[in-house]
Parts: sequence; C-alpha cells; structure tokens
Amino acid sequence: MRTTSHFDDRAMKYLAHFRWLAVIMVGLTLCVVLLRYLFSSSTIFLQELITYAHALFFLLGIPLGILRDDHVRVDLIFSKLSEEMQSIINLLGHILFLLPLSILMLFWSTPYAISSWQIFEGSNEVGGVPAIFLLKTLLPITALMITLIGLSKSYQLLKTLRQS
Repeated sequence: MRTTSHFDDRAMKYLAHFRWLAVIMVGLTLCVVLLRYLFSSSTIFLQELITYAHALFFLLGIPLGILRDDHVRVDLIFSKLSEEMQSIINLLGHILFLLPLSILMLFWSTPYAISSWQIFEGSNEVGGVPAIFLLKTLLPITALMITLIGLSKSYQLLKTLRQS
C-alpha cells in the first residue's frame, strides 16, 4: 500500500504543475488576438502553440482526474451506496473499462508516435511548430500513465475490500 500511495503522491505532484497551461493558453490566445487586431499580423507558430498547450493540458489532465478521483460518473446512486459497494463498483470500472481501454490506447498509439518520430514530423504550415512528433508522443504517455494509475488504484481498492 505504501508504494502505491507513494506513486500516487509523486504522480499528483508532477501532474498538478500542468494546470498552469490553462493560464499559458489564455496568454497565448491574447497575444494572437492583439497581433491580429492591433497590428494586422498573425503567426501560425503561436496559434499552433495554443493547440499544443491545449493537448498537453487535457492529455495530462485525464490521468490527474483519475488519480484524484475527480472523473465523471453518475453520482445519483453511487453517493448513497456504502463505502464497500463504492469500492466494488470502482474496482469493476477499473478492471472492465479503464485498464482495457488504456492498454488498447497504448497499443494503438505507440506505433503512431514511433512513425512520427522516425520522420521527425513537423507542421504542414509554413512557420508552424516543427514538432508534431512530440505532440503525438503524448498519446502513449497518457495511456501509460492511465494504466499505471489504474493499476495502483485497483490495488488500493483490493486492499480496502480485503480489510473490510
């Protein structure tokens, strides 16, 4: 239990830093708007950078939401159940849905990212961000984090159910 909670604490510490990407996205969007309307200019690089920040924010926010148990669920009935029943439902959700989906995502997205790295895929736009391969790498990284967090949470739920 100690190792899984240690893993969860470290993951939460690092993933929580990415919340600042929302502020960065707002700042970049403001720059794009000011450039366009005050100086009649635009830059593809800044516009794509907003897309990259958006992707990074959400793809790293998914594992954080699962880690903090903030993810979406129908809470009408769940909140009225006993802790033991909630743990059983969460465990089944992890085993039947979260882990298979994250493993499938990892399986499908890894070759996609590798092929992008092989050609150092960049933007199709002139002056765009020359690092689409980094953006595509976020998919298997997110899948791996979801898998690890799902395994950690499942282990904790099993320990909780065994103790009750």
